[in-house]
Amino acid sequence: RLTRAARLLGMPVFATEQYPKGLGSTLPALAELIPHRPEKTSFHCCSVPEILEQFYGRKIAHVTLVGIEAHVCVAQTALELMKLGFRVQIAADAVGSRHAFDKEIALRRLEQAGAIVSTAEAVIFEWTETADHPKFKEISALVKEADQG
Repeated sequence: RLTRAARLLGMPVFATEQYPKGLGSTLPALAELIPHRPEKTSFHCCSVPEILEQFYGRKIAHVTLVGIEAHVCVAQTALELMKLGFRVQIAADAVGSRHAFDKEIALRRLEQAGAIVSTAEAVIFEWTETADHPKFKEISALVKEADQG
């Protein structure tokens, strides 16, 4: 949902895959939306030069993170990005861990470190900003679709 909303709003979306040979690839439905996903073995995405090059080249200052594992890759990416001066937001309902306790502690830790913890729907409407946005009806339909699914 966040990826589709970002695309509707013309926002850039970046992704990486953590060691797909050993852990498996991104789910096909998501891979279709984000065809370019550089592989990495480091737990944070900042080790992938093109990711930071894109952020700096586009003058991106605020990054919204989603993914798995919340307590490993998401956490280490968030901490590294904040160390580099980025504002980081995490959509709590769009991150996961194998164990709920790991996710809970990771989100608490990241919030204490300065990350903004929010929800996917809140993020989408922050991106949209106003009901007058030209894409509001499409965004609203996307949110309602998620409620039904």
